[in-house]
Formats: sequence, C-alpha cells, structure tokens
Amino acid sequence: MSTPTRRRLMRDFKRLQTDPPAGVSGAPCPDNIMTWNAVIFGPPDTPFEDGTFKLVMEFDETYPNKPPKVKFVSKMFHPNVYANGDLCLDILQNRWSPTFDVAAILTSIQSLLHDPNPNSPANVEAAQLFRENIKEYQKRVRAIVEESWLS
Repeated sequence: MSTPTRRRLMRDFKRLQTDPPAGVSGAPCPDNIMTWNAVIFGPPDTPFEDGTFKLVMEFDETYPNKPPKVKFVSKMFHPNVYANGDLCLDILQNRWSPTFDVAAILTSIQSLLHDPNPNSPANVEAAQLFRENIKEYQKRVRAIVEESWLS
C-alpha cells in the first residue's frame, strides 16, 4: 500500500543512500518501512568519539507532518536522553517541521551528542555532572562508549 507517508519515507531512504551525512546511517526494517534502525557514530572531539549508538525510529501515517518517535536502543548517558532511551530534542517536540527528513533528524541527534543542553535535562544526573564536574561526566560517557564496542 502506497501512501504519501510511505512515499516520503522511500525518498528519505534514497537520500540517505545517495547523499549520506557523515557519521549517521539508517534504513527501514526489511518488512516494515514504518520502523527504521539507525546508527549514530560518536562525534569526534567529544567523549562519545569512537562510540556506535543504535536507535529505532517509529513513523506513523502523520509523518512528515508530525515527527517520528526516536529512541536510543544503546545505553546512553547524556543530559538530554531519558533512562529509557527517549530523547528530549526540540525538533522532535515543539520545533518540528515537515521539511525535516530522516537525515536531518539523525544529524540533529548527533549534534546533540556534541553539544548537550543541560538546561533542559531528561537525565538530571548527567546534566548536573556536565555542569559541575565535566571530568566525571566524560568518564561516565567513555565507559558507555567502551560498552558500545562490545555490543
């Protein structure tokens, strides 16, 4: 069944294949174009560097008028990521625009790893460490990066 949402998701997928942004990748599940698996590689010069972080993206028929649900599957310690992997990211909530595609979502999440917003915390402990003890924050993130190598 071809719907505007499914056609748009195919366009998003083709764009990711032909013009992939650095450090991110994503693809629909073979049996369901509405569910995508994605990977974000930790940005250089951050404590996430060398990490590989898996996400799942759930789309419904309101996409692209409404954002998908995006969740980290990999363990994450970040001021803007809840313990269950859900993200606190403005473009996935109140700043969504139908012009955003999957590539834009993934690069925004990668950017969030580089530049957290501790003033809007989903993880209070991570935000507090980021603000008050950056070395301990970086140590906790590096431990998760090392775990990502094993998974």
